[in-house]
Amino acid sequence: MKLNISYPIAGTQKKIEIDDPKKLRIFFDKRIAQEVAADGLGDEFKGYVFRITGGSDAEGFPMLQGVLHAKRARLLLGADSKCFRAKRDGHRRRRSVRGCIVGPDLSVLNLAIVKKGDGELPGLTDAYHERRLGPKRASKIRKLFSLSHKDDVRKYVVRRVLPGEEGKKFPNTKAPKIQRLVTPRTLNRRRQRKAIKRQNCEKSKAAAADYAKLLAQRNREKRQALISKKRQQLTSAKSQASQKASQKE
Repeated sequence: MKLNISYPIAGTQKKIEIDDPKKLRIFFDKRIAQEVAADGLGDEFKGYVFRITGGSDAEGFPMLQGVLHAKRARLLLGADSKCFRAKRDGHRRRRSVRGCIVGPDLSVLNLAIVKKGDGELPGLTDAYHERRLGPKRASKIRKLFSLSHKDDVRKYVVRRVLPGEEGKKFPNTKAPKIQRLVTPRTLNRRRQRKAIKRQNCEKSKAAAADYAKLLAQRNREKRQALISKKRQQLTSAKSQASQKASQKE
């Protein structure tokens, strides 16, 4: 079995191959995200603690977290599932994945060093690879440099030198656009949006009040017109009745 070991602190990675099943027994029946002491792999791994992050079998089917058995299964996967890339909305397919429990049929097992041991692992813990890009989000930049909310995040953006500019006195650099950055301009725009929303609300309330007043006035005029029409009808009926009575006399 091949062990793909990574050391996130230094950004290094190394693949080793172990054929002795007795040494690999420490990983059997363990699940993804479990931590395993690596003392059984050899004296050079004494004191190291690994975390299982994944793996794949001989046919290349990857391990999937949540499938609680040590064999292969066919699952209906969607856009929110791992091991499947949806090409449209509602796209689902049945795909073969392997369970999250480690077994002897795996060909590659991915591990991450959680705790460093006494000795150094050549090519893994004795080297350091610099990160090419720095964080982009404002909160992650604050976390990296231990900044407070009063500090200006824009002064701490990690800039990288463009290729071909190394060794120059004033090399051209490039920095990412900070995401979720709150500046006085964004606060002013937020206040402006709230003011516009408040003005629209007040305007709609005033329009509704004017409409209710106009509607009440129209109903009052309509009722007065109806009352006056009934009065006219009553007076005309009385006059006609008096005329008929006078004619009979």
